[in-house]
Amino acid sequence: MGYRRSSAHPVERARVRQRTAHGPRGVLALTGLVTAIALMDYNAPMPTLRAMVTDFHTPVSEQAWLLNGTPLGLAALLLVAGSLADDYGRRRAFLIGTAAMSLTTGLGALATSTLTFALSRIALGAACALIISSSLGLIAHAYPAGHARVRALGIWGASFSAGTATGPLIAGGFAEVDWRLGYVVFAAVALLLVGAAARVLRESRSPRGGRPDMPGALALGAALTALLSALTLGRDGWLRAPVVSLFVATAVLAAVFARIERRSTTPMIDPSLLRRPLFLASTTGALFTGLGVIGLYSFLPAVLQETIGIPAIGTAWLLLLWAGVSSVVALQVRRLAHRVPALRQLALGFVLNAAGALAMLGAVPAGSWPRLVPGIVVSGIGTGLLNAALPRLAVDSVPPERAAMGSGANNTARYIGSAVGVALTITVATAFPGRPAHGADLAFAVSACLSLAGAATVLALGGRPGSRRARRS
Repeated sequence: MGYRRSSAHPVERARVRQRTAHGPRGVLALTGLVTAIALMDYNAPMPTLRAMVTDFHTPVSEQAWLLNGTPLGLAALLLVAGSLADDYGRRRAFLIGTAAMSLTTGLGALATSTLTFALSRIALGAACALIISSSLGLIAHAYPAGHARVRALGIWGASFSAGTATGPLIAGGFAEVDWRLGYVVFAAVALLLVGAAARVLRESRSPRGGRPDMPGALALGAALTALLSALTLGRDGWLRAPVVSLFVATAVLAAVFARIERRSTTPMIDPSLLRRPLFLASTTGALFTGLGVIGLYSFLPAVLQETIGIPAIGTAWLLLLWAGVSSVVALQVRRLAHRVPALRQLALGFVLNAAGALAMLGAVPAGSWPRLVPGIVVSGIGTGLLNAALPRLAVDSVPPERAAMGSGANNTARYIGSAVGVALTITVATAFPGRPAHGADLAFAVSACLSLAGAATVLALGGRPGSRRARRS
């Protein structure tokens, strides 16, 4: 017995070392890095839009699809992806999503038309849905509730800003040679990270039985497609028969989705969550983040390239300033997590975004990009507060075993808002034919109004009965 015990001792010590190396910090580092790559990929079309439009001969009425493919795939599948991650394994979902991100990004680099690129981006959105929905579940499993989780979620939230910052810079830099090169780089890095994730992550799940709600996902995806098509076509006349028909189809499909969710034994969203003020505040905050913030900054580089003549790499540096400030704020705001409630962080973030957008009014008509800088910095601070608070609320607003569902619902709302916000921003920014600078100012004003509406809505939900937990979180 003594010999056997002593011979097993080195093996046990090796296992302890492996658990230490691949423990919570390894999980956080890996999920944050892959999430950052996903956001880099997501934001890559921002500085390359004009080059793609030239390459694909894309008319103005179809340009929204070059930006909206990924958010459409994300919004349609995030909730199903969260259920799959909870039921069949968060590690498995994360690995599949990372491998699929590499494949679909590579296909986008090979695209020869607006349609093929948009389809590859929708598939990329599905891959990113698996990554994002499983990431918070993996982190919630690795870190117990309390300060450690708040810190981890703050770091993970900062990965959104880091990816948003560096993605356009990398893509814009390569665009000076060929816009496709940036996508090749992202595909290669994602492929390498698949092997790292397989070694670092451990499996976790929260089985609930039943099958994923695919009918609900199809209804939601169809409703979003109809809505985005209506917003895209509406710029040529909102009362035209095709546009009105698409809006009617959106309403019908949304009603079908709601009916499916009420009758499903395994709905994408647990109906009981809709009675939680904190959950409603979280998803509403994410929706307005997409509408008022992401929608504006997704199309802003194309506007600046057309109006002021800034090259792709120049607009990428301005995005880096915005997202870099956001990343720093998201990392540091965790120090205030126990002093400033998450809902108040959300409201303040929206107010600062509104102030930043209003500060940029007049800069584009004046042809002065330096005048944009103060507003971009203020908006970056606001975005950092949003990115730090939203993942906290996503996890805290649901029971621990439904962490991936909370993440999926929160991010679904974010990307629904993003997709609609991009289409709305393009419609507003091109509302004055021959005067794009005036369209830019109108886009800033609309973004400010949406941000203020987000702040008011979040505070109103936070004041409802049953939201005491929100005020303490």
